[in-house]
Amino acid sequence: MSERMIDQTSYTDGTHQFLTFALGQEEYGVEILNIQEIKGFSAITPLPNAPVFVKGVLNLRGTIVPIIDLRKKFGLPDVELTKFTVIVVVQIRSRSAAQQRTMGFIVDAVSDVLNVAGDDIQPTPELHGQVDTSFINGLAKSGEKLVILLDIEKVLTTVEAASMVQAAAEAAFRN
Repeated sequence: MSERMIDQTSYTDGTHQFLTFALGQEEYGVEILNIQEIKGFSAITPLPNAPVFVKGVLNLRGTIVPIIDLRKKFGLPDVELTKFTVIVVVQIRSRSAAQQRTMGFIVDAVSDVLNVAGDDIQPTPELHGQVDTSFINGLAKSGEKLVILLDIEKVLTTVEAASMVQAAAEAAFRN
């Protein structure tokens, strides 16, 4: 099994912080610098003709924020919403431009803030096209579990992200 290099950030030095959250039995992590806020689940306005993983939009203090159901995006089965279900609001900084997008991701529960030394982050295993791992930066150990570290900029494809921005703009225009 060959391993590919971690491509978003050089994790070779220092300690990195990740907000970890659960989707089913798996733990995922997003760099803490991308997190804007964690919000309890609330009413979301659905968008017509949106992809199945797009729940809709939310008006967050005057900003229209697209909301993504990470369970659906990752092909996981639906579950009932619980009191632990939250929306993690993230700032996504585009690499190609100096622009920033705000999006919300529905997750089963927020777990913890994980501090990981750079050399404790393992590269994503190469699965030879069997599974899309382009949005995974690496794996970190937390106790007995592995945490899947997401490249938040790559969770949505460029086309998906562009359609989300357009849908949010249209929703803001209607309001």
